[in-house]
Amino acid sequence: MGRTSLEHEEFLRSVDAFHLRVLAEIDYPQSIFRDGKVKDTICIFGSARILSPDECNAMENEERTEKAEAFFQKRKELSSYYVEAYETAKLITNWGKEISKEYHRMAVCTGGGPGIMEAANRGAREAGGPSLGLNIRLPFEQTVNPYVDPNISVEFHYFFMRKLWFLRLSKGVVAFPGGFGTVDELFETLTLIQTGRNNLKIPVILYGSKFWNSIFQLDAMKDYGLIDPLDLDLITYCDSPSEVLEVLKKKVPLEAD
Repeated sequence: MGRTSLEHEEFLRSVDAFHLRVLAEIDYPQSIFRDGKVKDTICIFGSARILSPDECNAMENEERTEKAEAFFQKRKELSSYYVEAYETAKLITNWGKEISKEYHRMAVCTGGGPGIMEAANRGAREAGGPSLGLNIRLPFEQTVNPYVDPNISVEFHYFFMRKLWFLRLSKGVVAFPGGFGTVDELFETLTLIQTGRNNLKIPVILYGSKFWNSIFQLDAMKDYGLIDPLDLDLITYCDSPSEVLEVLKKKVPLEAD
């Protein structure tokens, strides 16, 4: 007798089985979050490349060219966001614990990697709450950080399925400084809210107004008529962890557990 289709690994990895792999990335995370009693989340996005202050200190005395030193100082400047992501996640986690009963509420959820993601997962873990990581297999950069709880976390193969699960349970998004990946997740979230394709108008917070205003000017989109003036109200800028918590408490509806 030959192998059944489920035992045929070559078939399961083939083009013909694409839809089976997609269904698995729908149903498997759903079962993980259900069994882990995770009701809803707050997603924290941000760069995998941002160093912690400890990493910066360890690199401080390395010999560098003038150009490399200037680049290091830029990276060091961003390390404060690591600390603030950590503190933000702790505040959100403590709030979630206060309002949780049978299910985990406002569980911190990240992309599961280094940098800002590590900081947020670390804050959530050390505050004694759930620490979700939705990781993605990449050829570089994206290793799973040690503060992710493996019992309620998932590694994805497909970016689009990972994005679906970022927002599936999300009651809010906090975007710390980041690159292409962070901006992609940010604008996809805004597009889904703007077009009504997301079930709720969840709050979207840009953390670090100085950074984000240096990256893009959203007012220009409004001035050219490319977005509605009210679309700018979808975004709130925050510059401290306490501000983030205040905005979330104000804008996140707290239906019954």
